[in-house]
Amino acid sequence: LAMALFRDKVDGEPDESRVESAGTWALTGEPAAQKSQQVLAERGLDVSEHRARSVSLELLSSFSLILTMEKGHKEALQVEFPGISGRVYMLSEMIGSEFDIHDPIGGPLVDFQDTAGEIERILIEGFEKIYQLAKDPD
Repeated sequence: LAMALFRDKVDGEPDESRVESAGTWALTGEPAAQKSQQVLAERGLDVSEHRARSVSLELLSSFSLILTMEKGHKEALQVEFPGISGRVYMLSEMIGSEFDIHDPIGGPLVDFQDTAGEIERILIEGFEKIYQLAKDPD
């Protein structure tokens, strides 16, 4: 959800942005959850070709900003990959707060819709901070 919504947000921005997704517990090669695909399709976004992959140092090292949905994910990445720890933030931190974004997997469609709405709100309100951190991570 977050990757597709963020890609949609930066589409057409003058600077090139690279937005990718990886999971701390991802089953590599799995497609996006059916309900995620449905919620995104309602917004005109197609993720049918998306395939999950796990985080790795090689992948994370190529990004100036790494956003997580949950505090536990942020902490795990910072511990496992200390060289990139200063580039890891929770998405909620982009709006000056610190809270987990609910993972709707296993829940009803409304949970996916609510999570997508929350991510969209944070991306809108926190876009300037995201942009600044991505351009100047120090």
